[in-house]
Amino acid sequence: MTDFALARRNMVEGQLRPNRVNNAGLLAILADLPRERFLPEALRSVAYADDDVPLGNGRFMMEPMVLARLIQILQPQAEDKAMVVAAGLGYGAAILARLTKSVAAVETDAAMAAAARQTLSDLGLSGIEQVAGQAEQGAPADAPYDVILIEGAVREVPKAISDQLAEGGRLATVIADPSGALGVAHLFVKQGGVVSGRPLFDAGSPALPGFAPPARFTF
Repeated sequence: MTDFALARRNMVEGQLRPNRVNNAGLLAILADLPRERFLPEALRSVAYADDDVPLGNGRFMMEPMVLARLIQILQPQAEDKAMVVAAGLGYGAAILARLTKSVAAVETDAAMAAAARQTLSDLGLSGIEQVAGQAEQGAPADAPYDVILIEGAVREVPKAISDQLAEGGRLATVIADPSGALGVAHLFVKQGGVVSGRPLFDAGSPALPGFAPPARFTF
């Protein structure tokens, strides 16, 4: 039988701290939040593996180190309004809910959203609004957001999502390489009404379905 408490400590000490995850508040949350509860029972034994966990239909739970570093670079604050795009089974949203004022968790897959809602309820976590709809459209009704996390890799950030950033807002995701090589985590910041990004670290996160860039005309 898996000792999840031990696995969680090993994740923090063996995967996160050695890979520049050093925010004390974030590490405390990750050491406490039961990641395994956000997975189907059959997958709980690999909840703390140093890898993405396949969920089926092209979806994955992000590798712990990549997710933790993305959240850390967002520098979430207690009064921030956050959005998680492609929130899946709710783990990333649960982390951000303990760091921010509120979280909109946008998920296209109805079964995943329902499972997330149940898990969050079972764990007594609040401050998260489940938003059904196309993940690549975000949740414009409640925009703007101070913090946006896209929980997976995309070829490019949809304009519909970057438009939902507040002035001074931060967005983090992995930009997938179209050749299939390693993607690169990016931080995007909105300043003076302009969103600009910079690369941060290599990440092998799988690309999210439904986020293909728009077709471009060539002559």
